[in-house]
Amino acid sequence: MKKTLFIFLILSMCISLISCGTGESKEDLWQNATYTEDMEFGDGSEDLTVKVTAEEKSVTFTVHTDKETLGDALLEHSLISGEKGPYGLYVKTVNGIYADYNKTKSYWAVNKDGEYMMTGVDSEKVEEDSIYEFIYTKN
Repeated sequence: MKKTLFIFLILSMCISLISCGTGESKEDLWQNATYTEDMEFGDGSEDLTVKVTAEEKSVTFTVHTDKETLGDALLEHSLISGEKGPYGLYVKTVNGIYADYNKTKSYWAVNKDGEYMMTGVDSEKVEEDSIYEFIYTKN
């Protein structure tokens, strides 16, 4: 009986270790990316710089827009998507890379000029000289 229990425990530990290694890898994130090189979009009068960082890779987008908010400017070119919630748009996908806190404990942190934004993307007014950064973050 002890020998059977011991074997069961060893097998359980091996299965646990193997399953822990099947999560997202760096390649998996960028495998679904829409763009893997810096890009330029639109022909509006305001210039907007957006950096997307996931794991150790990043791309920078220059968006020329006439939209008033960051969210509208990025939605216009399908660079972000998400769900409407009580606090505005909850961004789940940036550049084709999906983050969902409920499923993978990952989310998109949004910075403006190196500072964490305290507003949502759909209420953040476009400021031409600002640099916006979407950072894939996993707890």
